[in-house]
Amino acid sequence: MEEGNLAKWLVKEGDQVSSGDVIAEIETDKATMEVEAVDEGTVGKIVVPEGTEGVKVNELIAVLLEDGEDAGSINTSAGSAAPAPAAAEVPAAAASTAAPATPAPAGPAPVAADGARIFASPLARRLAKLNSLDLKALSGTGPHGRIVKRDIETAIAAGTGKAAPAAEAPKAAAAPAPATGPSADQVLKLFDEDSYELVPHDGMRKTIAKRLTESKQTIPHFYVSVDVELDALLSLRAQLNGAAATDKEGKPAYKLSVNDMTIKALALALRDVPNANVSWTDENMVMHKHADVGVAVSIPGGLITPIIRAAEEKPLSVISNQMKDLGKRAKERKLKPEEYQGGTTAVSNMGMMGVKDFSAVVNPPHATILAVGAGEKRPVVKNDALAVATVMTVTLSTDHRCVDGALGAELLAAFKGYIENPMSMLV
Repeated sequence: MEEGNLAKWLVKEGDQVSSGDVIAEIETDKATMEVEAVDEGTVGKIVVPEGTEGVKVNELIAVLLEDGEDAGSINTSAGSAAPAPAAAEVPAAAASTAAPATPAPAGPAPVAADGARIFASPLARRLAKLNSLDLKALSGTGPHGRIVKRDIETAIAAGTGKAAPAAEAPKAAAAPAPATGPSADQVLKLFDEDSYELVPHDGMRKTIAKRLTESKQTIPHFYVSVDVELDALLSLRAQLNGAAATDKEGKPAYKLSVNDMTIKALALALRDVPNANVSWTDENMVMHKHADVGVAVSIPGGLITPIIRAAEEKPLSVISNQMKDLGKRAKERKLKPEEYQGGTTAVSNMGMMGVKDFSAVVNPPHATILAVGAGEKRPVVKNDALAVATVMTVTLSTDHRCVDGALGAELLAAFKGYIENPMSMLV
């Protein structure tokens, strides 16, 4: 996450808040997250109004006043040396991590040379950061030696406590600029002005475009396809669903889908072929201990990939119920970041749309993604005789840097074994 839209304020100027109180809602490209107050105080000023789009991570959105401060002293200029009250900030969360949706404090709690924590008020930490002061070089005059605003003002006036300049990092060689497509003007010139209308991209569509373009430009994709017979799986699925316990209203405890069984089969295949359950970094091969399977879910304006964690250890009924819950909340944009960020592989199923086969784009940090087509009646040869079977084509897209063709074929063979002998998924 790099930016979001400030959808709604839940407080107004003058309200008293405590640490942990939810004060605002931020809409990201994937979900709506809550912003919590990092300290107690009074909302002195709302800097970013409700409805503002493109608010950067850690941008100042509101000012909290401590005891004894008044709104007249507020200065929200980031470059000003004048003291400003403590600020609540947009939560810092990278797209590739599962950081919780909590606002970042004005800075991390500093630590003295002996390892002891240095106590400073949020306002003091913020002012020290703005004025390049090292809190370890200051003495606090607040309660129990806490560094407070007046200590920062004293240091600024005396010119003491300056932080040592950070060593300049060596400049890396400039990477070649990625290829770009035609500009908007070049595209629009090909059409009459009255033959189209322009619909601005929302955050989700921009993120999808950015990540998938990066994937195709940086990941050498390799594709392996195989046909699998579904008749035994469909028969077992019907038996298991028929045996499901029901509640007082007659609702079954679970209802398995082919996709649920596909998730389980892929997870078990990754357990059996651990060298394919990896992620690539320039320094290391990341060998994952569990198969965390993401499942592509279509939502208005794009898609999201909620994750079934440690799917190889979960029974089919648990996978099915978790998937239904995640899918429902995904469509409502109520997933938590840790429910859709990360994962070790993914499944994209377009079979229910009648698609016979397709190739999916690897979504880093995954090294694989399984594209699942429709199950359909096809002629097959069994015991040298023509027969009819329900057959499904699946295509594995791999990151060729870490999953070679032979390894990808081994993973698909293991997957095919579980699908065509589904009882093995139950033991």
